Amino acid sequence: MGRLNVSLCGIEIDNPVIPSSGTFGYGYEYAELYDINVLGTFSFKGTTKDSRFGNPTPRIAECYSGMINAVGLQNPGVDAVISEELPKLKTCFDKKVMANIGGFSVDEYVYTAQKLDECEQVGWLEVNISCPNVHGGGMSFGTSPSAAAEVTSKVKAATKKPLIIKLSPNVTDIVSIAKACEDAGADGISMINTMLGMRIDLRKKKPIIANKMGGFSGPAIFPVALRMVYQVYEAVKIPIIGMGGISNAEDVIEMMLAGATAVQVGTANLIDPLACKNIIDDLEKTMDKYGIKNIKDVIGGAHNG
Repeated sequence: MGRLNVSLCGIEIDNPVIPSSGTFGYGYEYAELYDINVLGTFSFKGTTKDSRFGNPTPRIAECYSGMINAVGLQNPGVDAVISEELPKLKTCFDKKVMANIGGFSVDEYVYTAQKLDECEQVGWLEVNISCPNVHGGGMSFGTSPSAAAEVTSKVKAATKKPLIIKLSPNVTDIVSIAKACEDAGADGISMINTMLGMRIDLRKKKPIIANKMGGFSGPAIFPVALRMVYQVYEAVKIPIIGMGGISNAEDVIEMMLAGATAVQVGTANLIDPLACKNIIDDLEKTMDKYGIKNIKDVIGGAHNG
């Protein structure tokens, strides 16, 4: 095994760098720019039971050190992903891919997860519990330990692949939600999803995004993500995928010291489509700079002092 290998929920990956869902499409678009097999894996675009057009435009607003998006889970639906997107991906990516799943009821999560569980290309199921619960008053599944646990337990019972639950930071106590997911059978946690933010157009005197608010991401949220990963690491025994503003190899190491087994890179891909490749290229020399022999040695290292 090389210096960069890590084990993610029992599956060995060549390095801990994973493009995050919504920033890497279904992979083949980026394969026109570089060999995406250099990645540990990637999390493909959030997929739901039925096709979704997404939110009205405008959907994007720029911010200092970040961006706000309200795309709204635009995707062709799980059947089209399986019949059209995954075959295209197979022509340029020979590793297991992470399937990101969204839903608006527990039954929708289970349906989509079961479909993707049958796909040989899929290594992990990443369940985004930031979606609004249509049967629970519109609050997201990820804001309640009991709702998060219900999704986790029902999907876990219906699937065989490692189950990773993606947590929202827009909560009072993310630790209790992470623990509820672990207790309900989650094999891993990914965190954090975007924070809630907005921008206002000074000339029009109204919100820039048609949806008014959206997900705030980018380097500005890195310290918040780091803090939350650090807290959750002390409460759970399952692996964590850390994300939120990671832009370079030093950020990767810092997030892993906080407790992440692997990391996801999001907004950086939209700024520079070669971001993940560049981070992987820089990782070993950055490890040398800090006297790190093996990347696995740093996982949770900030908790040892």
